[in-house]
Amino acid sequence: MMEDVLDMSASDLMLAYREGALSPVAVLHAVLDQVGRLDDRIQAFREVDAEGALRDARASEQRWRQGMPCGQLDGVPVSVKDMIATRGMSTRFGSRTVPSDYLVDVDAPSVELLRRAGAVIFGKTTTTEFGNKIVSDSPLTGVTCNPWDLTKTSGGSSSGAGAALAARMGPLAVGTDGGGSIRVPAAWNGVCGLKPSFKRVPTMEPHNVGELSNVGPMARTVQDLALMLNVMARPWPRDWQSFGGPVEDFCRGLNRGVEGLRVAFSVNLGIVAVDPQIARATLDAGLLLEQQGARMTWLEAVEPLQGYLQSEMHSIQWMARSEQLVRQTPEPLRSLMDPEILDLAECGRRLPASRLMDAMKARMELAGAMHAFFDSYDVLVCPTFHRFPPAAPGLPPDMRTAPPLTSWCNQTQQPAASVPCGLSEDGLPIGLQVIGPRHHDGMVLRVCRAYERARGAFPAPPLVRHHEEAS
Repeated sequence: MMEDVLDMSASDLMLAYREGALSPVAVLHAVLDQVGRLDDRIQAFREVDAEGALRDARASEQRWRQGMPCGQLDGVPVSVKDMIATRGMSTRFGSRTVPSDYLVDVDAPSVELLRRAGAVIFGKTTTTEFGNKIVSDSPLTGVTCNPWDLTKTSGGSSSGAGAALAARMGPLAVGTDGGGSIRVPAAWNGVCGLKPSFKRVPTMEPHNVGELSNVGPMARTVQDLALMLNVMARPWPRDWQSFGGPVEDFCRGLNRGVEGLRVAFSVNLGIVAVDPQIARATLDAGLLLEQQGARMTWLEAVEPLQGYLQSEMHSIQWMARSEQLVRQTPEPLRSLMDPEILDLAECGRRLPASRLMDAMKARMELAGAMHAFFDSYDVLVCPTFHRFPPAAPGLPPDMRTAPPLTSWCNQTQQPAASVPCGLSEDGLPIGLQVIGPRHHDGMVLRVCRAYERARGAFPAPPLVRHHEEAS
């Protein structure tokens, strides 16, 4: 029975609570037990606050008994990436340079909003140091392993979030994305993740990457992404950049399907070579959308993106950000930092101001061109990442640049989500990316949901299946 609970979505849990079939305390115990069974092999969590979470679960249980739940996630366990301030647990950004009591009494806006909705915050998931890279090792927590193959990276920088969801260590997770850090771990772990439109979810994190970084939901179903976004996408007066439009119900219209929608599909956007297995799986996903009534346009390339990688706009901004991080770190502590950050910081130190300004100009031009592109299309569909996860630890030479299929969306501030679309011959998940116009997060989720429903259930990793069979 508890194994069935661990497979349940947040939406299913809320229904079970409402019917009295399950209690938040029993569900939390099941999640904590799963963490205890599997996390020594995966290392998805930096810290777990069992005592605080049980206190909150008991309060939720009492509210349900009284028929007075306080919100859309009352009693649902949620983990939070260790880049996001979470009261009761420290926030260390995956770094040994950050004190173990840092930000321990503070909730970030997204976490505060989740608590208001009754979510039970139970742990901090691992991240690469300051969200720096696309693989899953950090100086603070070591390697977070992929539940589908423990020799592979789980992806970065929301490393623990993706791995925890795949391993059934909680139904929901909060991640951050400065270039693909939600979507790539989602793809490589066979779960769902949304990078919302810039500041659709408010933030106040000093270490996030300015106008590149976003806080967003991660889950095993698209409906749960929508449910989380309902809670987290709220105006926030203390965040001057936060989205000021009307509060939207992202669950409304989620199941409208794709009939008549204008969908552009490109297997590589014309900018990167894609593994043939990934290309086939995502092409099959595009054909499935067409069968559901989408008006597909099959593109060899997306014209505004053709100079994107050559401009190095993402890498240049990342170098400048790394230089600032290292410069603001006390010199005696710098030797504790990931060598990858130190190398980037040195590149940033030598970076002429003119190149940074050229990168910012190129960014504005790209954003304008992609805004115009979506005059003709409702969404753009492509793979989430062009290759399968490498062995851990380590950052392969060909992955030291901006993730080609995901990072440009951070430059243009558009919503983009990853949803599983198949398995490789070796049993590794493949991610399908759906990208929409700025502030059309609901449209992105709607297309993802239509594909998810047509695709059918997606399996759990062998690690989980074998454990359940042994039990």
